[in-house]
Amino acid sequence: MLKTKTFLHIGISAAIPVAALIISDKPDKPEPNVVFILLDDFGYADLGCYGSKFYETPNIDMLAGEGVRFTDAYAACPVSSPTRASIMTGRYPVNTGITDWTPGRQATNSGSPEDKLVALPFNLNMKLEEVTIAEALKKNGYTTMISGKWHLGETEEYWPENQGFDVNKGGFSKGSPVRNKEADGYFSPYGNPRLEDGPKGEYLTDRQTDETIRFIETSKNKPFFVYLSYYAVHNPMQAKDEHIRKFTEKAEAMGLDKTEAFTRDRDWIRPSMSNNYKERIIQSYPVYAAMIWSIDENIGRLLKKIRELNIEKNTIIIFTSDNGGLSTSEGSPTSNAPLREGKGWLYEGGIRVPLIIKYPGRSKAGTIIKTPVSSIDYFTTILEMTGTKGSDYKTDGISFVQLFKKDRMPERPLFWHYPHYSNQGVEPGSAIRLGRYKLIDNFERERQELYDLEHDISETKDISSQYPDKTKELFTLLKDWRKSTNAKMMEPNPKWNGIK
Repeated sequence: MLKTKTFLHIGISAAIPVAALIISDKPDKPEPNVVFILLDDFGYADLGCYGSKFYETPNIDMLAGEGVRFTDAYAACPVSSPTRASIMTGRYPVNTGITDWTPGRQATNSGSPEDKLVALPFNLNMKLEEVTIAEALKKNGYTTMISGKWHLGETEEYWPENQGFDVNKGGFSKGSPVRNKEADGYFSPYGNPRLEDGPKGEYLTDRQTDETIRFIETSKNKPFFVYLSYYAVHNPMQAKDEHIRKFTEKAEAMGLDKTEAFTRDRDWIRPSMSNNYKERIIQSYPVYAAMIWSIDENIGRLLKKIRELNIEKNTIIIFTSDNGGLSTSEGSPTSNAPLREGKGWLYEGGIRVPLIIKYPGRSKAGTIIKTPVSSIDYFTTILEMTGTKGSDYKTDGISFVQLFKKDRMPERPLFWHYPHYSNQGVEPGSAIRLGRYKLIDNFERERQELYDLEHDISETKDISSQYPDKTKELFTLLKDWRKSTNAKMMEPNPKWNGIK
């Protein structure tokens, strides 16, 4: 039996289900292959099948048509490293100790006079004692590969080859492509110690897919797990010239080049904040669109190769993102509308992400699932999908395989804890979603916000004063969860200049 950690031992009286996954009988051999595609900083609304009118994603849209599309899927954190650790381990960031991207803003800017609070230190490496999904599958006969971003260890001993991956092509300490005098970001030379340089000008998204296809071709006769962790669409914004031209012309044809793309009319943007902080309100940036186009082209190539190798019916495809799209700083390349804010924030734009799964023989093509799920659930879900038996893997998530039969599970709370200032103008806090309601505990403003996501997906109306009992119920659950997990909080900043 796979034992799943819960917070029920802390005496919460509300009806919260015990989640204990019982692995189903192993399917007929060969065991299904798993290709887990993770995008970086890719927003909920960045796909055609999720409503984008400017970006073009025909291959991913086709995958959604052949598989299942989730409307309420979440990243465990609004920034990269914590979510990636949760995917690998099935554990909340507070339980891995990685609660911010590594090494985090506080590595160079902790205790700034603009910050009312000070973040406490957090783990910069995913501990080797953690059991990763790659290790669990490898123990059960799978060959494993990572192609791309890791961002879960500052030094080599914590890199993918020591965390269950037989093949590592591109995974090391950095969270974005290296761009300096010796390396050119998304174009070779890469300056990546785990990826040999290609011909000058080779595009990184193409190369990651090439490496994945080569691995699948050599591993097709036994079960494999591929973690295709694209660096795109993280900064720096770089794309092929011909694709940039394509979307520049499209923006002009749509009149988007004459439409104001940004606003600073937001209550979180103080007059003292630099012009770096601005919120994009429409999708219109050709370079970002071109990067998405390259991703889609390459996923199309990958899916075609899987069909050609005649392993399509035995290969599970999972497609998602590590957090919401970057929309409030550092160029603000995308808009997450109708969701509020983006990367770094606990509003929906920062944590709600696209999720598409093709589960051959188990899922009905074109199905839409509305039940909330989280990146803490992938570990247990993949184990059940593959019939992998484990012993005492402690996780915080549950398997959602049952949703492929019927879009219904016992209601459960999902939690977030982000006690940090990041680079997006973020106000630190915690959050909980239970059913249709979501509560955010804003540490800096010392207040709780309550939203009804069923009727207000854009989180425009704080209803905490209208529903004090619901606010109290969720806040109590959140505080009890923080206590049960020993979640680190923040401390007052003695250098704070008093400006809010």
